[in-house]
Amino acid sequence: MTSNTLPRLLRGAQGRPLTLAQHEETFAFAARRASMLEELDASGLRGRGGASFPTARKARLLRDQRNHSKFVVVNAMEGEPASHKDRTLLSTNPHLVLDGAEYLASIIGAKNIAVCVARDNPAVVNHVERAIHERARRSLRGPALELHTPPWRYVAGEESALVHWLDDNKSLPQYRTKRPHILKIGHSPVLVDNAETCAHVGLIGRYGADWFRGLGTDESPGSALVSVTGAVRRPTVLEVALGTPLRKVLEASGADTDPQAVLLGGYGGRWLDAAHLDAPYANEALAPQGVSIGAGIIVVLPRGACGIAESQRMVKWMANESARQCGPCAFGLPAIAEDLYQLASNSRDPRGAHQRLVERCAVIEGRGACAHPDGVVRMVRSALEVFAGDVASHLGGVPCAGSSSVQHFASVPTLERAEELVWE
Repeated sequence: MTSNTLPRLLRGAQGRPLTLAQHEETFAFAARRASMLEELDASGLRGRGGASFPTARKARLLRDQRNHSKFVVVNAMEGEPASHKDRTLLSTNPHLVLDGAEYLASIIGAKNIAVCVARDNPAVVNHVERAIHERARRSLRGPALELHTPPWRYVAGEESALVHWLDDNKSLPQYRTKRPHILKIGHSPVLVDNAETCAHVGLIGRYGADWFRGLGTDESPGSALVSVTGAVRRPTVLEVALGTPLRKVLEASGADTDPQAVLLGGYGGRWLDAAHLDAPYANEALAPQGVSIGAGIIVVLPRGACGIAESQRMVKWMANESARQCGPCAFGLPAIAEDLYQLASNSRDPRGAHQRLVERCAVIEGRGACAHPDGVVRMVRSALEVFAGDVASHLGGVPCAGSSSVQHFASVPTLERAEELVWE
């Protein structure tokens, strides 16, 4: 594999995971490079987990820690209910993810790699377990690979909560006053990257930075996996070159190409008005709209649906998934969900609900132990802006066309029920 065509991450897909022998045949090595860290730096790879942090910078930070015992943690928890790209990747090319984890371990000097997959997804657990056993049979020297299966929850996939679980079996986010912050298991520094980021590292290790930059844009090089749900024939995962027009991504996934809006980045992301769908799918192009690609999720909202009602059900789900260890999550998020319900259901006092909603968002932002409440506030504020027409209808006592859905989505499907996120 030396050509710069798609797919990259999903190359060789055959309905079941590639064996180690098939993986090595599909992803043959190119010429070796002198320094993997320099190659990673030159590639411009940024994390695909949501924060888009430069991968080389994170690796360098961990490499410079003097502690001799270090960990690499592969985060394949996939807590977002609208995402299933980790499941797709690990069901296709698990060895590519493990390649990347081993490269990262070699860069920072880690002796242990922890691969974390939610126990609620037994098929993926089995795929990863089999891949680890295949590598163990080779008896090659290198870091120890170990599979961990925390329980599935939204907050369990937050990196500090995941490290907390590995350290003492509790999925609670850790309060961090500054970023970047070195997470630790015991006294051992930890490098956490999500499964897709590790897979890209595996490709860069085999083919180099120049090859990696053969797709994408100067600021956002490479490709990315995208989970598309909502107004689509069937929830799907596809690999796209960064910089591809957003409308073409929708077209390739079989989604509605003339929707009312799309939600980018998951339930903690932002709504984007359909007027901007010809923008490139890349952070630098979406930044003027206050949007990022986040964790690679697109939820497509069709015309006729109520954006406020749909946002309400997402907030309610997020409130139920909080760690409930601080006031903004325990009390603030349920209150926001109730305000949205009162607004969307044409209660007796929609203007009061709207005013409380605006005020609560201002009070909650920046005060949580983690970024969970901030993500909800970000999504809600974008909903009030993008769906201003729906808001005006509710404030005027005139039901919008899709407002009845506020009562039909009391719960949101989990990963195993993602097909229910389809609007006909």
